[in-house]
Amino acid sequence: MASLAKSLDFKRLWYFVAAAEELNFSRAAARLNIAQPPLSRRVAQLEQDVGAELFDRSRSQIRLTHAGELMLTRAREILALVEHTEEEVQRAGEGRSGWLRIGFVGTATYGVFPPIVRAFRATYPNVELALSAMNNAELRRAVLHREIDLAVARPKLVDDDLKSEPIAQEDLILALPDDGRERPFHLAELRHETFVLYPRQPRPSFADLVLDTCAHAGFIPAEQVMAQDYQTAISLISIGVGIGLVPRSVAEGARPGVVFRGYEGHNPGTSLSFNYRRFEQSAVLSNFVALGKKIAGGKA
Repeated sequence: MASLAKSLDFKRLWYFVAAAEELNFSRAAARLNIAQPPLSRRVAQLEQDVGAELFDRSRSQIRLTHAGELMLTRAREILALVEHTEEEVQRAGEGRSGWLRIGFVGTATYGVFPPIVRAFRATYPNVELALSAMNNAELRRAVLHREIDLAVARPKLVDDDLKSEPIAQEDLILALPDDGRERPFHLAELRHETFVLYPRQPRPSFADLVLDTCAHAGFIPAEQVMAQDYQTAISLISIGVGIGLVPRSVAEGARPGVVFRGYEGHNPGTSLSFNYRRFEQSAVLSNFVALGKKIAGGKA
C-alpha cells in the first residue's frame, strides 16, 4: 500500500467527502461542478492509496463501508484543519495574530503610548502584547539581542542596526513639591534649588537633557540628587527633596505631594520614539508602528 501521507492530495479528499455525503456519484459530480468520470477515478485512486474499499457498490444504492465511514470522519477533520490553518497563516501573514514584545521607558506610561496600546489591542485582539519597562540602555540591548521587538525610548536609540521613528514631541515642565512654597517660574531663577535627576545610569540620558537645559539658562544646579528612574525621582520630589524637569505628559498622572507647572526660559522639549531592528519584517510590528503613528499624528 502506498503511503497515504505521501500520496494524499486535498482535492481527492474534497471529492471523496462530496461522494460520501451524497452517496450518488452523479449528484456529487454536479455538486463539485465536474464530470462524473474524473470523480470516480479520484475516489478509486484514494481507495487504492488507503488499501481499503470506501464504498459498497454491490447494491443499487451505494453505501459507505466501515472503512469509508472512518475515512469520512477523518477527511472532514483534515479539511477543517487545513481550512483553519490557512486562516491562521493568513492572519499571521497580515499581522492579525501572533505576539509583539515591547519595551518602554517609564515616562511612556503617560501621553500617547497608552492610547496606542489600547487601540492596538482593540484592533488586533488576537495579537498578544508583552510589555516591559526598561531604561534606554536596557532597551537598546534587548532590541538588538531580539529579546523585544519594539523599544519605546526617550528621545531615541542610536545604532546603525536600528530604525528610529519619533511619535511625539512635548515640552518640559516643572515638577515641584506641593509644600505651599511660592517659587519663581523662570528657569534661571531656580539655580539655587536642588534638582532631582534621572536616571543615574546609563549616561548620557534624560538627566543630561535637563542639565543642558539649565546650562542654556545660565546655570548648573549646585545641588543634584540622582534617581534611577522616573518613579523614584517623582517620589523624592513628593517628599520635598527637590524639584525636577519632566515631560509635559506626566502631568496627566496626579501624584500626591507633587504639582506640575510650566516655566519661562529655554525649553528644548523631549520626544518619544519607536525603535526597532532596521530589517525587521514582522507584519505585527508594522501594524503597531503604523497604528501608533496614526494615533500620535491625530493627537498632535
